[in-house]
Amino acid sequence: MAKRAPFVDESPEFKVPYSGKNHWSYERNKLSAIKYAAKGIASEAVTPATTVPKLFKKAAMKSGAKPAMRIERPCPLFDEEGKRAPPSAPFEEWKTWTYQQYYDECCSVGRAFLALGLKQFDAVTIYGFNSPEWYMAQIGGIMAGGIAAGIYPSDTPEQVIYKAKHSSASIAVCQNGKQGIFEDAVRNGELPNLKAIVVWGGPIAADSKVVNDRTRQSVSKFSWEDLPKLAERTPMQELERIMNSAHPGQVCCYIYTSGTTGNPKAVMITHDNIVWEAIGAKSILPKSFGTEEERVLSYLPLSHVAGCMVDIVMPMVTTANDDGYVICAFARPYDLSKFSFGDRLKAVKPTLFLGVPRVWEKIAEKVQKIGASTKGLKKKISAVSKSVGLEYALNCQLGGSGMQPGLYPIANKAVFSKVKEALGLQHCKYGFTGAAPISFETLSYFGSLGIQINEVYGMSECTGATTFSNSDHYIWGSCGWTMPGTEVKIFSVNPADINDKKECPLADDITKSSEAEQGEICFRGRHIMAGYMGNPDLGKDHIVEIAKKNREAIDNEGWLHSGDKGCMGRNGMLKITGRYKDLIIGSGGENIAPVPVEDCLKKLCPFLSNAVMIGDKRKFNVILVSLKSVGATGEKPGSEQLDPDVLQYVSPGVTTVTQARADEKLIRIIKKAVDTTNKDGSAVPSNAASVQKFSILPVDFSVETDELTPTLKTKRPVVAHKYARLIDSMYEEGARDYVPFRP
Repeated sequence: MAKRAPFVDESPEFKVPYSGKNHWSYERNKLSAIKYAAKGIASEAVTPATTVPKLFKKAAMKSGAKPAMRIERPCPLFDEEGKRAPPSAPFEEWKTWTYQQYYDECCSVGRAFLALGLKQFDAVTIYGFNSPEWYMAQIGGIMAGGIAAGIYPSDTPEQVIYKAKHSSASIAVCQNGKQGIFEDAVRNGELPNLKAIVVWGGPIAADSKVVNDRTRQSVSKFSWEDLPKLAERTPMQELERIMNSAHPGQVCCYIYTSGTTGNPKAVMITHDNIVWEAIGAKSILPKSFGTEEERVLSYLPLSHVAGCMVDIVMPMVTTANDDGYVICAFARPYDLSKFSFGDRLKAVKPTLFLGVPRVWEKIAEKVQKIGASTKGLKKKISAVSKSVGLEYALNCQLGGSGMQPGLYPIANKAVFSKVKEALGLQHCKYGFTGAAPISFETLSYFGSLGIQINEVYGMSECTGATTFSNSDHYIWGSCGWTMPGTEVKIFSVNPADINDKKECPLADDITKSSEAEQGEICFRGRHIMAGYMGNPDLGKDHIVEIAKKNREAIDNEGWLHSGDKGCMGRNGMLKITGRYKDLIIGSGGENIAPVPVEDCLKKLCPFLSNAVMIGDKRKFNVILVSLKSVGATGEKPGSEQLDPDVLQYVSPGVTTVTQARADEKLIRIIKKAVDTTNKDGSAVPSNAASVQKFSILPVDFSVETDELTPTLKTKRPVVAHKYARLIDSMYEEGARDYVPFRP
């Protein structure tokens, strides 16, 4: 029987009511009213509002003796000479904090922060790789009435100081080796509100201070181990008073947008925003999640809304409210850059795993390499099994028969179970992806191995995800269905005024939606941010600008405008068709979505790492591509050496990116793929969307070189600016279809 997505909130009584016109603020100390629905998960009866500290205390009281966090301490050093990571110790032997120990240490941290001068609504800025100290700095700061303001580990010194200054950081907590940025900023007079620097992972000399000779500002430095002694200055009763007086509508953390353009904005997240979001997301997970010991592997930046919600708050929600409990384990800081991430997966065996598309792609590449080396009968069994697995995955999509092929149990036992075990995913109850688009090819490849990757969609401004897929309700390429208690609608919006909008009709087929059925994706619910924070200390012009950003984000009816273009199917499934900021406006005024073109080209050329289409207000479109190279991780751009997977596509003797950019064989392959893409109506629906020229870049994109955000989304404006001279040369008269990059 064909399935449909669950329509859980069709009646108005299940939706959060909105009245008035102003649904945002830029003031950090303004209390947000809790918007309850009359019934359902968004109602006060089902999900009464609470605060993060109260939720945490409940989890500690229920499961105080259960393990909450585990980490390898000391972290084994990477063997640079042997190019390998030491093996993990058994998971049970990792350094462990129980929930009671975790709670008690957070209380100690909160008391210490109060002793250091933290006031209500002051920011605690946190800078470093994921660790127990990161968690405890965030929760301890919130317990003490402060606002946690995380910083991406990959941020530049300029970005770090901007965020610390913008948030008016009172206390800076950082990983050893990163404190120099804050010290220099104090000496330069850039952080006038900073009272203390706390360093984890290394000793700090007693009575250490940083002094600005001009202003005489003095900032004390402490090690993490100093905090218990400092905590003695603040009675526990004072911390409890502050925690008990906290309101669910108060801001508890800032999530800085990743900033594909301009300075990042501080998204103000309230206690109710993030607790309710975690509860809503938990309701989507398989019912077995939370019934026993669950495990999460923390590696994505905790300053990102997904890391904050999935790694920190979701474990509290599950442990506090369900029969089971959640252990959060930490990856090694070098796991992604040194390709040792799989070792941590196998050690932890997560039951919940969030992978950004780049991580899933890297896992797929590893499995494919192993598969390519398989010979004879094993290869035939693998091929048949994957065919059966793909058939079943397609049958299970929304609207499918759900029928399991007869050979599936055999394929599962012979191949799928072994692949999952080799990846460390044999106990994973819910694997999902978000933060950036994932290709159909990646989804279908894992589907052929019996692994369902669920797509979720949202943004920092809605505290994470608003739509979810799960194994019962999914369509590859769709972002799933609306989370209970929230609203998602598609509007045709006047670009000059977001309040001038009209709801788009539902699509009969989201894979073939008409232009009339597509519009801007908008959300409402208890998870919508309080607003972007404006800091009065930065001047009147700053406040005017932030107020403008808020008006452009949330309209008079409370709809958060995502900036994404999409459609909603009659079956309840949402599909993103583009991003308005990314859309190319052709010379004839046509709206052109670049992502389908880029994805199609990358599918035809598996040796390509990235592709960016250019053509805004130009007479035709061009595309810039980068090749896969050794050492390219997304975090780092990689080396000149071609990835071994590329070698089969280039002429004999070609081993470097520089050689490949002049290789006639490779150029012909890309040219043919461009021609094939131009003939693919699903990627290139009109001649205006076709690509006429291409160029191969000398180096891959990365966070380090600023073409990618910390969540590995492409910064298109940065790419266009960085390669402006190359792009201009592609439009010169007489330029061929392949335009070589020239320094």
